[in-house]
Amino acid sequence: SNLLKLAKSESLRVSIRIGKDGVNTSLISELENQLEKRTVVKLKINKGMAPNKEDRNQIFTRIADQSNSSVIFQRGNVAVFCKAGGQ
Repeated sequence: SNLLKLAKSESLRVSIRIGKDGVNTSLISELENQLEKRTVVKLKINKGMAPNKEDRNQIFTRIADQSNSSVIFQRGNVAVFCKAGGQ
């Protein structure tokens, strides 16, 4: 799909980083704001925050649940989100 192509595009820059503060309300509202303006948003978990895959999956799932969005692409510590139902 076009959305997946967009999500995998090299030109799509990480616009939200998940650091030592983890997933908080300001991160969720920032994602929601960005999803109002664009189709997809790329998030990255900073090194050392979630060393294993289960941790990363849990973080990305939690973000999706709290922000009414969906993960459309995930590789390592990077995930691309779109609005729920936007696929």
